[in-house]
Amino acid sequence: MKRFADLSEREVLALAISNEDEDNHIYRSFADGLRTSYPDTAAMYDRMAEEEIGHRDQLLELHRQKFGDFLPLIRRHDVKGFVARRPIWLNRPLGLDAVRKFAEEMEYETARFYTRAAQSAHDGAIRDLLSELAAAETKHQKLAHQLGEEIAPKAREAEDQTARRMFVLQYVQPGLAGLMDGSVSTLAPLFAAAFATHNTWSTFLVGLAAAIGAGISMAFAEALSDDGSLTGRGAPVVRGAVCGVMTTIGGLGHALPYLIPQFYTATALAFVVVAIELIVISWIRTRYMDTPFLQAAFQVVVGGVLVFLAGILIGNS
Repeated sequence: MKRFADLSEREVLALAISNEDEDNHIYRSFADGLRTSYPDTAAMYDRMAEEEIGHRDQLLELHRQKFGDFLPLIRRHDVKGFVARRPIWLNRPLGLDAVRKFAEEMEYETARFYTRAAQSAHDGAIRDLLSELAAAETKHQKLAHQLGEEIAPKAREAEDQTARRMFVLQYVQPGLAGLMDGSVSTLAPLFAAAFATHNTWSTFLVGLAAAIGAGISMAFAEALSDDGSLTGRGAPVVRGAVCGVMTTIGGLGHALPYLIPQFYTATALAFVVVAIELIVISWIRTRYMDTPFLQAAFQVVVGGVLVFLAGILIGNS
């Protein structure tokens, strides 16, 4: 996987062409899924798809002029810095609000890509076209947002949606990933040690080691996953720190009760802490990830119970 900064101008153009082609297909899929119930909205996505094809043709023509007919094969998942897209265009029926939010985020990322590419371009013609396309994608982003304001049946929150989305990308997502990993993955070693030794201090040390180890591992994994240059997800160090700290907190929560000398009292309190952790995770997913609370709770509880049972079974073996 290549870093964006290491791409040549030819590869940047090839990537831009691939992105425009993919965006065209996504908008066509949105239009197809919405046409029966929302024909006006579907027509708007058809127009946006046509514009993406126009952008692609402009880029193709410039590539032919500068580098010839052969187009290098490079796609967004070949370059470090892009966020993987959930294929919501495959869902039926399509959620109108979900489509609007997806389109807005897609155009935001594309505009950032063109702005960054224009800044690093040395050729004047390439730089001018990329700057022009960045402005066009910004207009698309605003259009997607305005459409949502017009068609959504409920009143919108007064807060700035873009700022909220970036807050979710930069802090909530890495923090939630860390909290889930710390709260769930450390259950097995903690309760295995608890039921194997019935020694609260030894159990606490195992829990402490598991929490810190998981925190360090998750911090590096998050920081190295995306440099944030194209997605707006923020500095890797910040995201890694958020993820690592939340992982450690999630693991420490149910380890701290074992500072109590009485084994069964500590274990009962640890059970309560685990339940609270899972409820908090479910609430965060509902609040920021648009996941229904019962669905979020079910998913988190199933995973937590499986890991919890694995720890007890291993500890009693």
